[in-house]
Amino acid sequence: MRRHLVKSEKPNLSVSWRDVGTIIAIATIAGFLLLALLGGISPQAMAATSMKPSGNSLAVAVRETNARFKDVSVAVAEGYSPIPCTSGVDGGAMGVHYVNAKYLEDEAPDIGRPQAVMYEPTANGKMELVAVEYISFKGPASLKGQLFSFTGAPNRYGLKPFYELHVWAWRPNPKGVFADMNPNVTCEHAHMH
Repeated sequence: MRRHLVKSEKPNLSVSWRDVGTIIAIATIAGFLLLALLGGISPQAMAATSMKPSGNSLAVAVRETNARFKDVSVAVAEGYSPIPCTSGVDGGAMGVHYVNAKYLEDEAPDIGRPQAVMYEPTANGKMELVAVEYISFKGPASLKGQLFSFTGAPNRYGLKPFYELHVWAWRPNPKGVFADMNPNVTCEHAHMH
């Protein structure tokens, strides 16, 4: 009689969080592609869906209240003046800020009176509304429960310490609806304005 000795080996089933993230990302992409193929969704429609504005309740309220600023001439007529396009060192940008110096004196944030209205310069020479910024020199400041970020002095703006809140109400921001920089915004065409 022959005996076969088989060494019992346990398979290595350990998976790192990085592997899990990769698996989820691949599954998500595959799911979207399958949905697109089976549901007849065009790649253009999928791209448009990923560029929809935030559904965050504050972003929705800001978008509804400040829709008039889609036309940059309205901002100018209301006393806003442009400052140069702001790009981030890690990529992305804030865009061109149109600042209302009078509103910088406001005692409390008002959803309909942002201190800055932010536009992305486009290749066709137009300005596209992407966000607004609320600024307060009194703090801690908040708007509808959302706390502002603190910026100390000295700062790149030459201002005394202040509190600020960006609201990316018109342009989705993968860094968050209240982040400073947005990788989906560029200053590439700022020279045209």
